[in-house]
Amino acid sequence: MGEWIRHQLGRRPGWMNLLLLFTAFMAFVYMPWDLFVKPAAIDEEVWFGVRFHGTWAKVLEIPHWFVYAAGTVGLWQMRAWMWPWAAVYTGQVAFSMLVWPMVYGEGFGAYVVGVIAGGAFMIPTLALWNARDLFQAKWTPLNERYGEWALITGASAGIGAAFARALAGEGLSCVLAARREDELKLLGEELARDHGVEVRCVPVDLATATGVELLLSQVADLEISVLVNNAGIGYAGRFDKQERGRQEQMVQLNCMAPVSLTAELLPKMIERGRGAVIFTGSVAGAQPLPLHALYSATKSFDNFLAEGLWGELQGSGVDVLGLQPGSTVSEFHEVAGELPHAGQPADEVVQVALRALGHQPSAISGGFNWLRANLAHRLLPRSWVALVARGVVARQTPDEMQ
Repeated sequence: MGEWIRHQLGRRPGWMNLLLLFTAFMAFVYMPWDLFVKPAAIDEEVWFGVRFHGTWAKVLEIPHWFVYAAGTVGLWQMRAWMWPWAAVYTGQVAFSMLVWPMVYGEGFGAYVVGVIAGGAFMIPTLALWNARDLFQAKWTPLNERYGEWALITGASAGIGAAFARALAGEGLSCVLAARREDELKLLGEELARDHGVEVRCVPVDLATATGVELLLSQVADLEISVLVNNAGIGYAGRFDKQERGRQEQMVQLNCMAPVSLTAELLPKMIERGRGAVIFTGSVAGAQPLPLHALYSATKSFDNFLAEGLWGELQGSGVDVLGLQPGSTVSEFHEVAGELPHAGQPADEVVQVALRALGHQPSAISGGFNWLRANLAHRLLPRSWVALVARGVVARQTPDEMQ
């Protein structure tokens, strides 16, 4: 734990760590109190030196909260969009602190207070403005960080194919594993042509134990440095209406296959002192999901396995990440027997994962998915969460499976 804390604090200078603590306090302690507890009659907000009272103050606290929440995320993850917007907002605060006492105060003392307060807030403003290089730190290619070969399961389409393209773009040669050989070959040709990497295609069904052993035998001669446990299936419908055989296949593919592959390849990464393992879980694993009960249970397994391994492997040189996407543009919904609905592009999901890899135990793609995964089951009774989720999933599930 101590080593992890030192690593996190070492990602930014000391003054920025203090600023991170301040934004976190404002986002999670002060602003909620100000918004929900403090009486409107005595509430006051200031924007650009203009003072607002009562109802308007309450309304304007909402964008203030979003600013501090975004600042907390941006400073924690050292996101590139923090420059120049963090400095712009802090400059607005400095301007407000300069103007506010002069406009609403009295006498020469008000001008002195304004100059001192505005000058004080110009210090972090200038520091953030000059921190552009910190927020846009040089990206180390993944082949330099981890090694030469990546193994991606479920690589024929969707998130798996997007992972393959992204990793090949980082200079890693790729082992592509999935059931459909034709799609694998087409993707392999694309990667070799566009990125000049080696590609090995392994058509295999990981929903069987023999398929897992076959895949391991096909990569035994390679030094797998990045393992992406992405292969998975869903199965929409009421549990008692589902076929037992498909249920067992889902548990094998979503749970047992990543366990077996990781158990075989992880020790070698630890010996080398570097490597990465990514599990494609789901926000569905963060809550009970009626009409997807078994699927959400398997994804909860993946989510917790990833985060547990992340904790175990601190200091080993091996990075572990649990990716938790929501609805994504892929073939998943059709295969799962769901009705068509919108989703996030797979390449965006993968970029979220690669930015987070090495910095945090899990990553959720999309702001709505983050709220769904973190707020609902913490603020509401579990029974409410399950019933609301059932209503949402029911709209995506054929009537005959409800």
